[in-house]
This record gives sequence, C-alpha cells and structure tokens, in this order.
Amino acid sequence: MVAEQRQRRVRVQIPFLVLVEDRFGLVDEPFDGRRGVVRFAHTLHFGGRGYGGSGRGSVSSGVGLVPGGTWGSDPAQRATVLTAGAQSPAVIRLSFEDGTVRIDADGGDDAVLDGLPDVEADPRSGTGRAPAYRYAAIRDALAERGVEVEDRVAADADLTLSTTYELREYQREALSAWREAGERGVIELPTGAGKTVVAIGAMAALSVPTLVVVPTVDLLHQWRRELEAEFDAPIGQFGGGEQRSESITVSTYDSAYLRADAVGGKFVLAVFDEVHHLGGEGYRDVARLLAAPARMGLTATFERPDGAHEVVADLVGPKVYERSVDDLAGEHLAPYDIRRIEVELTGEEREAYEAAQKTFVDYLRNSNLRMDSGSDYQKLVMRSGNDPRAREALLAKQRARDVMMNSDAKVAALADLLDRHRDDRIIVFTAHTDLVYRLSERFLLPAITGETSASERREILERFRAGEYSRVVTANVLDEGVDVPDANVAVVLSGSGSEREFTQRLGRVLRPKADDGRALLYEVVSAETAEERVASRRR
Repeated sequence: MVAEQRQRRVRVQIPFLVLVEDRFGLVDEPFDGRRGVVRFAHTLHFGGRGYGGSGRGSVSSGVGLVPGGTWGSDPAQRATVLTAGAQSPAVIRLSFEDGTVRIDADGGDDAVLDGLPDVEADPRSGTGRAPAYRYAAIRDALAERGVEVEDRVAADADLTLSTTYELREYQREALSAWREAGERGVIELPTGAGKTVVAIGAMAALSVPTLVVVPTVDLLHQWRRELEAEFDAPIGQFGGGEQRSESITVSTYDSAYLRADAVGGKFVLAVFDEVHHLGGEGYRDVARLLAAPARMGLTATFERPDGAHEVVADLVGPKVYERSVDDLAGEHLAPYDIRRIEVELTGEEREAYEAAQKTFVDYLRNSNLRMDSGSDYQKLVMRSGNDPRAREALLAKQRARDVMMNSDAKVAALADLLDRHRDDRIIVFTAHTDLVYRLSERFLLPAITGETSASERREILERFRAGEYSRVVTANVLDEGVDVPDANVAVVLSGSGSEREFTQRLGRVLRPKADDGRALLYEVVSAETAEERVASRRR
C-alpha cells in the first residue's frame, strides 16, 4: 500500500481546473473538463455521511460529482473541483454567514433551491438561506440531484490526530454505532463510564476541526487538560476568561451561544457534553448556528421530562447507543448496592407537614390540576401570579417539602452513617443549601453549594482527591459538570424525582475501586410522605 501512495495533480484547461490528491491510488480514470465532473473507475468512500459525496459519502463507478472544497472523514482521501473559467448554468455556491448557510445560484436558476431543507428566499441578498445546522442535509440533497456545488462552508485545516487510549469494548461499539448512523447522534453512558474517551476516539478517527461544548467552567478546564495531553495540537478555549479559537476548541454552552454565529463555519465536528442541556430554549441556538455536519452528544440520561430530547435529536441526531449502570457494573464500573433508610417525622414535624399538604391537595382537588407532569406544576406557578389561593397552595407545597426533606431524623440517620463508614470516602447530597450549612456546622464537613467560589470548590475537591478530606456535603452542585474525585459511599438525604439527578449521584461512587470493593448509595426518606413517591419515581 505504501508503494502505491502518491499525490497527483491533473489539469484540464477547458473550462475547469481539476485538482486531485489521490494518496491511495483509487482514482485512475480521465477527467471530463467539459462537464466539470470526475470519472472514477472505483468506488471512492469518504466514510460516514461523507463531506464531499452523495448519500453516505461514496461516489460510485461512472460519473461522480465531487463538490469543491469538501472532504471525507478520512483525511487521506481528498478531491477538489475548482472553477477556472466559464461556469455551467447551475452551479450552487454554499457559504457560512452569521449562523446561516447562504445558497447562491450563480447561473440564475433559483428553481434548484426548491425543496431544499429549511431553505427560504432572502430578498436582501437575492439568495437562499437556511439555519447553519441544515448544511449537511442541504449538501446531500444537492448531491443527490447531481447539482454542481462550490462548497465554501467546510473548514479547511489539515489535522492528524491519534489517541493513546485503548477503547473498551462498549466504547468501540458506541463509536461504531455513531459512525454507522452517519456520524450524528447521542451516546448514553453512565457517569464514570468514559464518555470523554469515546469522543476523543471520534476526534482521532475523523481528524477534522472540532468544537467541544460543555456546561460548566470546571468541565471546560477538564476537557482542555485532557485534549492537551492527548493531542499534539493547540487547544482553543471560549469561556473561563479566555476567547481563543483553534482547530480544536473547547467552549462552555454560554460562550458558544455568544460566538456560534461568528465561528459556526470553522468546525466539521461538534461534541456536546451533557447534551441534554441543548433542550433548553436558549441553548438550542448553539447547535442551530453551527454548520458542523458531524455531531456527537454525550449524556448519562438522554430523555428529558419535558420532552425536549426530541429537539436535541433533531439538532444532533437520535440516540444511537446506550448502556445502563447495570450493564457495566462489576466489570467496567464498581458493583453497587442501593439501600433505603426510612425515618419518621417528629410529632411537631408531622403536624406541620399534614397541615401544609392538606392546603395543597385541597387546591388541586378544586382546580383540575393533577400534578402528573411538569406542565401541571408550571400551570400552578403561572396561576399563582394572580390567584391568591394558587399562591397559598404553592407556598404550602414548599413548606411540606421543606419539612419532609430536612427532618431531624434525617440528620440523626446521617450521624449514624458517618460513624458506620468512618473509614470510607463519602459524598452527602441534599436538595437545600440551608441543610448543607446545617450539616457542615454539625459534623464539620467541607461544604460545596452554588454560593461556593470556584477557587474554594477546586481546593475542597483537590483535598478530597488527596485524601485530606474524606467526606463532603453538597446541594446539587456536584450532580454534573464537575470532575469529582473517587468516593465509595453516597448518602442522598434529599433530592428531586429526576432520574437524571439520581443517575448522576450514583455515578459519583461507581468508578472501579482499587480493592474491587462495592459502592454504596443510601437514600434517606421520610416515611408516609410524598417523598416516598419521589424516591420511587427517580428509580
């Protein structure tokens, strides 16, 4: 194969200049300059959806059209058709402009724009336009029609990336499933299962300009450190006090939202860590404004209670691979046990809880709200703005929740668990900041909340990692988006009914242990309260 490698330039003077780099000896047929096409004697595969062919990126024997300036996911195979004089009547030019794909019909034949995905006429420029994320679909549709395309969207950068990671079997399966799905889609793996490694494998396989989007500054720095260690290439950064673009760039969702309309044409691959965040109304534009045809979403829990995962599927692709905690526990993740501890409210707490709960339930009974979904809760919140009874019901619900989630018996149960696991590494999770500080003061535990500065949070976690601290208490902040050191015991004193939240918390103790020990997660639940239903729902 090495002996056959070569680079060849063939010039056809009338009317097109055809430049071919054929490093694997696949192209052996003459070029037809009059028609502006390349004739191949063999099938030329570009891999995945392909960034220069039709359908899944292959140009079959016979006449194949290769749009200018694009390439496949295998950077060793490239072909470019460059105009050098008179143009055929139906040359379409694609370019990126302010978060959109601009479509120019140079021959004046606007009819070729009809039926292209999400393309609308732009009377100001006399062109067609579509959201940038529709670039791949537009390019493929034009290729299927046999229309010649001058593609100025695709980023032009030579990258040679390789990884030292040996992917585990399920990670290889995930990467293969993603590529077979056209290099688009979401991979769902538990916390601690190595989603980052799968993404690095994809980046090495494609070797194209890549934007990695993450939800927090902590993850921004974590990803940048990982990529700098793995790839011999400069790593850019949007967010965390820095705005520098490179062929490989890491960005927070917030910074990507602000920069996407300007840099959305620079990247061929977009990786969205914690991709469920894209379901949020504002963050959706991050994906819409990027032209990147290859897209990978990473998450531990793809589906959202509000159904917004369907929006994510449209922007990134459907779920193409998943493995649960139980699939990986025992071999790739630590074996684990979940134990529920039920505690009783005190007499005073029970009285307060029942009174508040009655106020809430009575309102629901008379208002045709069932609270079976998040939308019912949103209706209650909206009504509370102008309905005093709705407001009182909402406040009563909060009082009942505070009582059942912050009961004295829960604090006593935690004291017993801390004593029982005095030699273990423990993370205590709560739903309320006030309880975090109460527990921190009572048991002298380092506390991390949304009020904790980034520098203090890093210091606490570094000391936890080094073994100076053996236990930490937190309210939601460590659920996701933070590189949390290994622990083997989690205590959930309170939380929501979210499956995502529960999965993330369990994942914090599932990294394999040096002694092959089992991980433990305790749920402390107030008996005969709504918390029993909440705990069941999050499973």
